[in-house]
Amino acid sequence: MNILNRRTDSIIFSAEAESLGKLVVMAILSGADLSGAYLAGADLSGADLSGADLSEVNLLGADLSRADLSRANLSGADLSVADLSRADLSRANLSGADLSGVNLLGADLSRANLSGAVLTNAVGYCK
Repeated sequence: MNILNRRTDSIIFSAEAESLGKLVVMAILSGADLSGAYLAGADLSGADLSGADLSEVNLLGADLSRADLSRANLSGADLSVADLSRADLSRANLSGADLSGVNLLGADLSRANLSGAVLTNAVGYCK
């Protein structure tokens, strides 16, 4: 299974995995640079992505519910229509990210950087 760059289609990380979500966690644990990755629709619910560099990543429609994204770099990421319910986004860098139509119900955005982020039609109550 491969993780591809969203712009060049080149392989960023490759390994045997049961799902894209598990492959992403493996890539992060191995120290792979996932910036610019294509992860649209990935099931990353409950995943520990804390401190990960996910800048410019395409996570359109991804399930990130209950994920730990604390201190993650999501600058310029496309998170539109993603499920971020109950996700920990504390101290995350979301500058310039597209959060349009996301579910933020119960998400923790304390001390997150949202400068320039697009929140059109985002729903939910955040901490």
